[in-house]
Amino acid sequence: MRKIWTISAVCVMAATVILSGCSKGNSADPATSDAKSTGPVTIKVFANNDSADGQGLESNAFTKTLESKFNIKFQWTPIPSDGAAEKRKIALASGDYPDLFMLISYIDHFGQDELLRLGQQGVIVPLNDLIDKYAPNIKNTLEGNADYKAMNMAPDGKIYGLNGLSACYHCSFPNKMWVNSTWMKKLNIPVPKTTDDFKKMLEAFKTKDPNGNGKADEISLSGSTTVHIIPFLMNAFIYDDDRTYLMINNEGKVDFSPNKPEWKAGLQYIKSLYDEGLIDPGAFTQNGDAYRKIGESADAQILGAGAGMHPAIFVDIAPGNKYSKDYDSIPPVTGPNGIQYATFSYTGNPGASFVITNKASQEAQIAAIKALDYIYTFEGQMEANAGLENVDWRKPKEGEKALDASMQPKWVTINQPSSEPPHNNAWGSLGQYNLSPEFRGSQVQSTDIYSIDGYERRLFEATKNNYDGKQPEKIFPYWGVWIDPNSAEQAGMLQTNINNYVDQNALQFITGNKSLDKDWDSYIKGIDSMDLKSYLEIMQKAYDSSSK
Repeated sequence: MRKIWTISAVCVMAATVILSGCSKGNSADPATSDAKSTGPVTIKVFANNDSADGQGLESNAFTKTLESKFNIKFQWTPIPSDGAAEKRKIALASGDYPDLFMLISYIDHFGQDELLRLGQQGVIVPLNDLIDKYAPNIKNTLEGNADYKAMNMAPDGKIYGLNGLSACYHCSFPNKMWVNSTWMKKLNIPVPKTTDDFKKMLEAFKTKDPNGNGKADEISLSGSTTVHIIPFLMNAFIYDDDRTYLMINNEGKVDFSPNKPEWKAGLQYIKSLYDEGLIDPGAFTQNGDAYRKIGESADAQILGAGAGMHPAIFVDIAPGNKYSKDYDSIPPVTGPNGIQYATFSYTGNPGASFVITNKASQEAQIAAIKALDYIYTFEGQMEANAGLENVDWRKPKEGEKALDASMQPKWVTINQPSSEPPHNNAWGSLGQYNLSPEFRGSQVQSTDIYSIDGYERRLFEATKNNYDGKQPEKIFPYWGVWIDPNSAEQAGMLQTNINNYVDQNALQFITGNKSLDKDWDSYIKGIDSMDLKSYLEIMQKAYDSSSK
């Protein structure tokens, strides 16, 4: 039901979010005066790309900018998404690998165990000295963000590679609940504060014909196999991170949520909703397309509440859509023991997408890190993501507002007409390395949060008003926990097996195929028999080591 250790795709954002620029020259620009005059430095690069021509990387405007600024000649080997990880690993195993890997982390990236193993073998070049000497912007970013530094720096103090910083604020709280506020107003339902309130709201959606068509066709609550309904509900009983099932207990130790009495109580509550027909049975088995068909039902609006990071997962947000404006987020509900948590997730994949190998000459290493350091400037990040000023982005006009009200607006996306051929001016996802809070917060967004140009503001405000601050004080920081390579394979196997067992049993308990009264003890024994003890010991050791 869930992916292990990897965030699915990059933080899903509104169509307007990541593609624009700002004023130039306001960040440290790494020195380029020592570029050699004897000819460009050749850098062989494996890069994730799906098109046969590598999306025109050779002719791309940003490629040409870097080549000119840093006296580089890139030789691209585009790696399609399909089988990307396998192709990379085959190249490494064969010894026929490039100077540089530049990957899109949601397609493929080096895992932490790979970085440690290959770094200790000398295949990967540690970046510490290169960053200290040639990359002031990367250095400042690492020092200014503890989570990002923890994600990139191994316990031995080495930086074997870098992953992108994506400070997607709304993505940090992925398990939101979006309810049909039009139905709530029609039925005079206040925003639910407790689990009992939430259940009463779902009952009203099911029985009081809020869509007014005289049919009992309403679906109170739905989700999918990738957009889970359990975490929002479980977080009223015990913390569910929807990823590792690990938490930090009151003694400050790594612990496991699904073997606790509170987890059982959460399942009992969710089962009560299911038994009364308040949860769509397909929520546990359907894919995203089926979920979206419910949200976009052609005959009549039928969805009361939808789980998801944002409502575009289940309703169309394009101009003129008749359903999108109806859905607003609600805060986490409080359970019978006063628990009210929101799932928090640092928006990044543990590991690295930028890796220099021992095939790279000293010249190539220096040129590569300088080029990357430029991407860590505001100007470079804008060009890498957006492209050309006044073509792909523009500066703000008077009166336009930044997404984050505490910041000055700096950039605005220029939406490209669909009739035009795609621009080849930016690297897009390949160049997303410093999507800092300042970068993202300074984008211009409409103050109409229900317009497509204000969608990111809608998500920002929903997160700020309803979720931020409700995460536990201490969270197992999977993004910055490095497992000993000697234990990584065992930990991965244990985690996969244990989490799959928990997922399968949760579904069986909720649907009644297993009894929470009769089968709970057997379930607990099953978890223990899968060597939960060793798993927690490995994770505790990794947590302690990484915390240092």
